Amino acid sequence: MKLTMASSPHNHSHKSLTRLMLTVIAACIPGLIAQVFFFGTGVLIQLALAFVAVTAFEAAVMLIRKRPVWPALSDGSAWLTAVLLALSIPPFAPWWIVIIGCLFSIVIVKQLYGGLGFNLFNPAMAAYVLLLVSFPVQMTAWLPVTDLASNPIGFTEQLRLIFTDFTSTGYSLDQVRAGVDGTTMATPLDTIKTDVAHGLTVSESMQKPIFNEWAGQGWMWVNLGFLAGGLYLLKEKVINWHIPVSFIGSLALCSAIGYIAAPGTEPGTVFHLLSGATMMGAFFIATDPVSASTTNKGRLIYGALIGLFVYLIRTFGGFPDAVAFAVLLLNIAVPLIDYYTQPRTYGHGAVK
Repeated sequence: MKLTMASSPHNHSHKSLTRLMLTVIAACIPGLIAQVFFFGTGVLIQLALAFVAVTAFEAAVMLIRKRPVWPALSDGSAWLTAVLLALSIPPFAPWWIVIIGCLFSIVIVKQLYGGLGFNLFNPAMAAYVLLLVSFPVQMTAWLPVTDLASNPIGFTEQLRLIFTDFTSTGYSLDQVRAGVDGTTMATPLDTIKTDVAHGLTVSESMQKPIFNEWAGQGWMWVNLGFLAGGLYLLKEKVINWHIPVSFIGSLALCSAIGYIAAPGTEPGTVFHLLSGATMMGAFFIATDPVSASTTNKGRLIYGALIGLFVYLIRTFGGFPDAVAFAVLLLNIAVPLIDYYTQPRTYGHGAVK
């Protein structure tokens, strides 16, 4: 007896697939609100650009392939990619950054492999890594949270920065960043890593204004927003618990061991869990039904390995926030994980 393994979204009707994608997008709203509140409305501008771009690229590919356009668009998968990519890039990144990312995610990562259900990698994270490697300056140009900015940038000025690279007074984004206190400009993960390399302890580093008692200003609330959205997805049974629980548990265990071994140079567990893209990665990225593992045992292994790689890359690698890299590495390993964790058939059709 041959046991057939089917992966989501193939086991959903078109209608339920659309509802699934829209539910995931809706669950991103708490994290989106927190990101807009702390980092400005540039987040919404990038989101609007991404929505237009993925819609255009998805439609263009469907026309080239002589396939119906609306069914491909209405499943919502391209729009979810737009949301995840837009939330991953700096709010004031030039407009062409998000356009290139959308082009790569839809045309190369998704459609070149045959469309939804055939892509090997998470489209949004593959595009994010491409952008980070190709345009590191633009992709690391984060400004401090609005509460720490000496001269907050208004919506009109944000539009000018994104589309022209200059404010109305002629300042470029680099000049705007140069005018910000250096202790508030880098992300919390970057700051900790840099300060420890220069001989400071974690406690000394966390005295800087970009930190609160637990993690980075703004970033803690962004992560709590995505945690709330992720719990909603679990409640609605949109995702399985195995990947987020094993991801978070693995990262918590590794960071706890690191903190116990070197409390002066290693941030604690709470800091790791509430920094960077941890919660978005655990609930919205690693759980991608196409590129993630498809068996329960495999999901536990997959999530735990992502958590391990996130910790290792953050601690020893050159990229402070390593969620995208860890997810892509484990996307490669999914066929092997599924092969060794899928239920086996034995005599008389018994499954084990």
